[in-house]
Amino acid sequence: MTTPPPASPPPAPGPPPGGAGPVDHPDGTKILVLGILGLVCCSFLGPFAWVMGNRVMAEIDASPGRYSNRQTVNIGRILGIIATVLLVIGVIFGIITAVTGGFSAEVST
Repeated sequence: MTTPPPASPPPAPGPPPGGAGPVDHPDGTKILVLGILGLVCCSFLGPFAWVMGNRVMAEIDASPGRYSNRQTVNIGRILGIIATVLLVIGVIFGIITAVTGGFSAEVST
């Protein structure tokens, strides 16, 4: 009498049904980094984060379920908006300062 061969291991799990699932948008991290840099040190990067964020948000909304990092893109876009507003305030303040003579304080004795 012979013994039956050992049972083979179960097959490895395959990809989920319906495809590989949502992936991160390739520009998501770039927009977040631009937004952070625009807010922290390089305010001229803010408008780039804002415009790119709007474009990528439209792409994500046009194909729901395809991309999973909508929140990351939205955070970068909002940081870009804040950086742009601060940039505009700084430019306006600089123009007013230049027109009015700046911070020259004359001390009369």
